[in-house]
Amino acid sequence: MAATKTRIKIRPIGDKVVVKRIEADAVTAGGIVLPDSAKEKPKRGEVVAVGDGKLLNSGERAKMQVSKGNEVLFTSYAGTEVKIDGEEFLIMDESDILAILD
Repeated sequence: MAATKTRIKIRPIGDKVVVKRIEADAVTAGGIVLPDSAKEKPKRGEVVAVGDGKLLNSGERAKMQVSKGNEVLFTSYAGTEVKIDGEEFLIMDESDILAILD
């Protein structure tokens, strides 16, 4: 009987957000192919999971402004990179997210 691999679920806490980077194009608009060493890490990604919101002094939780599935832009040095089930994710504060793309 073969062992089945179970996928790990990520559930961030507080005002943390889990984002999967959207990879940058490997070819420029002019048709030049960029090697991996010349590519800049993308500052764009898709929200995979969100926490419950920041705990306020009143004991209530602030409503999160992003939700699962949003495509977002974030700061250059945002978050902590983690690898789960062979996939890379960023766990960051909601405040590291600059904008939601529509």
